[in-house]
Amino acid sequence: MNYLADVGALARKDLLLELRARDTLPAMLLFVVSALVVFHFVLPAGSSDLAATGLLWVALLFTALLGLSRAFAAEREQGVIDGLVLAPSDRSAIWLGKALSILAFLALAELIALPAFALFFRHIDGTLIGGVALADVGIAAVGTLLAAMAAASRARELLLPLLFLPLAIPIVVGGVGASVADDPARYLGLLGLYDALFAIICWASFEYVVTE
Repeated sequence: MNYLADVGALARKDLLLELRARDTLPAMLLFVVSALVVFHFVLPAGSSDLAATGLLWVALLFTALLGLSRAFAAEREQGVIDGLVLAPSDRSAIWLGKALSILAFLALAELIALPAFALFFRHIDGTLIGGVALADVGIAAVGTLLAAMAAASRARELLLPLLFLPLAIPIVVGGVGASVADDPARYLGLLGLYDALFAIICWASFEYVVTE
C-alpha cells in the first residue's frame, strides 16, 4: 500500500504542476493538431487509408516525444530528482508515477487528435482506438526510462530521440497494422506483448538508471 501511495503522490505531483504551469500539454495539443492539418493539405486526394493512418502515427509519435522531452524538466531544473532518489521509497515508484502522468498527457492529447484525424482523413473505429491505447502504454513505459537517462546528459534534446525512435518502431508497426490490416488482433497482440515486456524491463532497471 505504501508503494501505491508513493506512485499516486508522484503522479499527482506531475499533474498538478502541469495544471499550474500549462507548458507541456498545450504544446502537445498544438503540435499534433498542426501536424494533422499539414498532413491534410500535403496528402494527395484519394490517398489510401494506409497512408493516412501512417501519418497519424507519425504525428502521435512525435507528439509523445515532445511530452517526453519535458518529462523530467521540473526535477532537473529544481534539483528535485536527487531528493526523490534519496527518499525512503522504492525508486521504481518514480518510474511508475512518471509513466502514469505521461500516459494521462498522451490520452488528453489524443482526445483532440483522434477527432481531428476523423475530420480530415477517415473515420476511427475500435481497433484504431485500441491500438492507440496499447501504444500509449508502451510509449509511457519506454519513454519514461529513456527520458530519465537523457535528463542526466547535456545533449538530452539529441539523445532522447536517438534512443526512443528505434525502440518505437514496433509500436508504429503494431499501430498501423491494427488500424488497416484484415487481422487486427495479430497486431494488437504485438502491442500487448511489447507493453508487457518493456514495462517489466523498465520497472526492473529504473533503479539502476536513476542512480547513475
